Amino acid sequence: MKTIAISGSPRKNGNTEFLSRHALKAIEEEGIATELISLAGLDIKPCNGCYTCKKEESCPIDDDLWPVYTRMKEADAIILASPVYFGSATAQIKALMERTGYITYWNGRAFEGKVGGPLVVARRAGKSFTLAQLTFWFQIMGCFVPGSTYWNVAFGSHEKGNVEQDEEGMRTAWNFGKNVAFLLKKVKG
Repeated sequence: MKTIAISGSPRKNGNTEFLSRHALKAIEEEGIATELISLAGLDIKPCNGCYTCKKEESCPIDDDLWPVYTRMKEADAIILASPVYFGSATAQIKALMERTGYITYWNGRAFEGKVGGPLVVARRAGKSFTLAQLTFWFQIMGCFVPGSTYWNVAFGSHEKGNVEQDEEGMRTAWNFGKNVAFLLKKVKG
């Protein structure tokens, strides 16, 4: 079994990656392999609505999406993580969600039955909307979304690593990771 977390932050080694690694560590403790994929530095363009993916499992946009999509298909559980940018998920994670969502939706629904869920880092506001954006994607993909002890959000400013100071947020991400592992074991038997 394997869980991947995808950080949609354009900042390498920022608070979103930090929180994702924390949740992955909880999953690793349960004997499940993990991988962190950072979209920082990758070129993931937005969907152009050409519907090529409706005819075949492909996308004509030449960028870094396909290797990430392949790893998502191979994983048993997917975590999508985003910082809040102007009250919303980042453009990077939205582009990934839209394009991978369309590709799999029209080609056998490869994400259906996977375990997955969101993680969100906010400086102050926009966390609820961003959490909903990410959660909606998992629901339309047919994923099983475990809960935690609170919403999967943590607070961190622009300073890298200070999300760790949000004890409740860190505990929530940890418990979410444990719940991902628990549900994954139930689903995969």
